[in-house]
Amino acid sequence: MDRILTLEAVRLTESAALYASRFMGKGDENISYKSAAEAMAKVLTGMNIDGVIVNAGGEDAGNLVDGACVGNKNGPEVDMIVKPLDGKRTCARGGYNSISAVAISDKGAFMKVPLVYMEKIAVGNEAKGVIDITQPVEINIKRVARAKGKYIEDLTVCILDRDRNKKFIDDIRKTGAKISFITDGDISGAVSTAFSNNSIDILMGSGGSKEGILAAAALKCLDGDMQARFVYTGEKEKEYIAGFIGDPDMILTISDMVNGDDLMVSFTGVTDGVLLPGVRYFSGGAETSSILLRQKTHTLRYINAIHHFDYKPIF
Repeated sequence: MDRILTLEAVRLTESAALYASRFMGKGDENISYKSAAEAMAKVLTGMNIDGVIVNAGGEDAGNLVDGACVGNKNGPEVDMIVKPLDGKRTCARGGYNSISAVAISDKGAFMKVPLVYMEKIAVGNEAKGVIDITQPVEINIKRVARAKGKYIEDLTVCILDRDRNKKFIDDIRKTGAKISFITDGDISGAVSTAFSNNSIDILMGSGGSKEGILAAAALKCLDGDMQARFVYTGEKEKEYIAGFIGDPDMILTISDMVNGDDLMVSFTGVTDGVLLPGVRYFSGGAETSSILLRQKTHTLRYINAIHHFDYKPIF
């Protein structure tokens, strides 16, 4: 892929973050997400790519849906995962950890997944190869603690605060490990495990499947590790999953979820969080903070951008 696409990827997430952040704390989840999606779709229209969205976020995102063709066709063929706003509830309530995210790859790199829940376990490079989603919570926590040279009591596990994760939460507490709860959007929680300056050591629990593939793409760029399996509640949902991957009980490795060798992933903070600060406004403009990852070169870029609305109208 053309390296110019790296900056284009950041433009996508920056625009979505700028639009979504205008509605921070205003209590309307749908308008936060819709505004982010509209902004991202507008930028995509002028991008020099012949792209297909493999996995979209699942919410009402206008033209950003699974299978949608994007770009102006004057560029390379690529596949994409888009999440204009991960953490729309958090953004609407003025909370932490809302981000905009996108992943771009060569054709066929991303696993196409159904819109269901997915159980996940994610870690950074230090614990790569030691996790096993088929093992009890206690075993995985002990393995990660040993790999990172930490006492279990010093380990922090990130998990979505949901009733469906109650068993995980109870089991984590029994080990003595600390818990960092997130109310919405677990992409940042998973990716944070790969940053040594972050307090999160493991992500566990059930979250969105499409978000899981995007997180796996980022972790692959950061040489982290992740495993997942789908969660279903009945035969109908089991058959739905089987229509995508064949075996609904398959244990997915990070290479199953993302098998390309040229990936780009961009995140931009919408609200302040563990991964990035949110959009900061000043008179006549705003500042955005982004992370850009490229697997091929193992490059990680932090990009702070100043946007002057008099010269580049946004709203």
